[in-house]
Amino acid sequence: MSPRQLFDGTMHYEIPAFQRPYVWNEEDQWAPLWADVIRVAESHVVADGGEPEVPHHFLGAVVYESKPPVVGDVTRHKVIDGQQRTTTLQLMIDAVQSVVAERGHVLLAEDLENLILNRSSAFRGKPERFKLWPSKQDRAAFAQAMDPAPDWSGEHRILEAHRFFGDEARTWLSGTPDPDGNEPPGTEEQRATALAATLRDRLLLVAINLTRHDESQVIFETLNDRGTPLLKADLIKNWVFQKGDAIGADVEAWTETHWVDFDDDWWRAEITQGRHQRSRIDIFMQYWLTMRLSNEVKTEQVFRAFKNYAGPHMVDPRSADGFLREFRRDADTYRALADLPEDTAQGSFYSRVIETMGLAATSPLLLWLLSDNHKVPEDQIETALSALESWVLRRTLLRMTMKDVNRLMVTILKLLDRGEAATAGDTVRAFLTAQTTDTRLWPSDEQMKSDLPRLRLYGYLGQPRLRVVLEAIERKLRTDFHEDVPLPSRLEIEHVMPQAWRTYWNPEPPLTPEQAAERDHRLQTLGNLTLVTRSLNGALSHRPWTDAQAAGMRSGGEAGLGKRGLLAKYSLLALSKDLVNGHPDAWTDDDIDARGAEMTAILCEVWPGPPSGGAPAEVIEETGEPNQAGELPRVEWTVEQLAEFEASTTDLTRGFLDYVAKNLPGELFVGDDLENSGYVSGQVSGITGAMARRTYQEFQRINPPVEFVNTNGRWHYRMDPAVAKFWLSVRS
Repeated sequence: MSPRQLFDGTMHYEIPAFQRPYVWNEEDQWAPLWADVIRVAESHVVADGGEPEVPHHFLGAVVYESKPPVVGDVTRHKVIDGQQRTTTLQLMIDAVQSVVAERGHVLLAEDLENLILNRSSAFRGKPERFKLWPSKQDRAAFAQAMDPAPDWSGEHRILEAHRFFGDEARTWLSGTPDPDGNEPPGTEEQRATALAATLRDRLLLVAINLTRHDESQVIFETLNDRGTPLLKADLIKNWVFQKGDAIGADVEAWTETHWVDFDDDWWRAEITQGRHQRSRIDIFMQYWLTMRLSNEVKTEQVFRAFKNYAGPHMVDPRSADGFLREFRRDADTYRALADLPEDTAQGSFYSRVIETMGLAATSPLLLWLLSDNHKVPEDQIETALSALESWVLRRTLLRMTMKDVNRLMVTILKLLDRGEAATAGDTVRAFLTAQTTDTRLWPSDEQMKSDLPRLRLYGYLGQPRLRVVLEAIERKLRTDFHEDVPLPSRLEIEHVMPQAWRTYWNPEPPLTPEQAAERDHRLQTLGNLTLVTRSLNGALSHRPWTDAQAAGMRSGGEAGLGKRGLLAKYSLLALSKDLVNGHPDAWTDDDIDARGAEMTAILCEVWPGPPSGGAPAEVIEETGEPNQAGELPRVEWTVEQLAEFEASTTDLTRGFLDYVAKNLPGELFVGDDLENSGYVSGQVSGITGAMARRTYQEFQRINPPVEFVNTNGRWHYRMDPAVAKFWLSVRS
């Protein structure tokens, strides 16, 4: 059934009091649902009356029990299962209806209102005026969301959901570009019509209406708790073998050569991903499709996306076998990720970024770089992963948002698919360097050194993440003179100046309340944190710093030793040696600040950031004055020099220069101007950045074939007409 069929007429769905309250949230449900709704709506706008690529979206099931009808009353249904999705559906339709009405689409707004309100005067002011009435704890907030009262005060998850859908609808209908600069298709009128039609007729649910003789609780348990869940991979396997059988392939051999491992316990084991438990094979399928399609694939779309992508390859036995062999090789790469040595760029990235930082969204990019099907050189893999690891760790330490990382990975994958594997790492690094928005900026050394030493880290970052940071500093502090001894596996975070500092660390006269509050904050910063073993952590406790101050203390098993004495006696870490040797008499607030600055500088070496000043800082203004290229001269290009440049560059760069020389000689342009030619803005910045670096390093001049020009405070690109003429001469 569609929402129009489900809510048509004077319907009133009641959620019983025993049902759990509304628990859906933006990350796990609202945002994915809205993305699916927009995907359907945009597909219909683009189709413009033709066959849309995504005709509808399946929402799941709802189970309800209808009550006997009463003349003059609403038709009542008790919701047995599916209360979260029906509540969300009502909130979304109401929020969109309000925005559609606000923007002047009156008829569409009236049509949507029929799905959320019973407009008879008999129900005015009563719960029956709504098509749905939630369980008791959610009713006040639901009524406020659907029919706002001016004197209401308070917050509730239901109100947050309503605001989310309203804000998203307003943004999309108004044509506001997304973070990649992509505008929604069509006119506002077309978008409003498609969105309203999607909410009315293109969202589908399985509606199970029980009779009074059905055991509703038994049916609920059967739907939710019994049997072994069918994985997306099971659906895919069945489809693959059916297609193989239809084209005459040796599907019996496929079982052994391509699929046998997927049925073992490792692949089918459920692991935690975000807040959910999913099988490894389903997670891999989702990442693999995202990698291959260079597009985000939602969990519920995996089966359909696989069919659409694999279909053209499953036309004859030879093509199908080749496709499945590539798929199998990528699966073997994914299975081997956890066993990568941590002293390699691949192993470090997997351990630090995916496992510890929990950024599984970067997995499709890691798969692309490591795939045997792409043949990326080892040095380029290291360049790409080192840059992305730095981007992640720097943003994490500075407490910057990661909410756009999914789309960022998709954008990078698109660049890689259009480029060459031989320069994949340079492409990734140049793209990250070029980002300027708050959600994508790669923090510079200057920003790290300015902000990180004063930021509260303990209590904001989990201990495993903090441990990765401190262990990285420890390894960097070790020199060739240190023994090559691996770090213990269970080191713990310790505050040098203890959190309970008021016992032994309060000076005379005592700190004022303002000074105490400032110290409480400083204690949680990078400069006051170190690593110790669990047993030493317990012994250190809240002791004073020096042995003299600890005279007479017996707690912790080491009578008469202060923190410094204990660290000197038992800790072998370079982090501890620096603390012990450099601070014999005291550990102060100023020491914390100084150490924080030193540790930040070390982290900037561990995770090198973007070239100083970002992408434009590598280039010159049209005045010809040198910038980051130092005192290199401006030398005009000759045909012979351009021939040398052409012979040693990539096909991607050649194609870009061909296009600019033929179509834009002498013109100022930006990356977005080339979208109709097949280039995206990030790809242009990656090509031009790499071209500039080659010009400086190999040709010892400050003017690349396509130069950077600052006009009215905005950077543009420009190819001199003489250079364009010479280039076309070389290419012909």
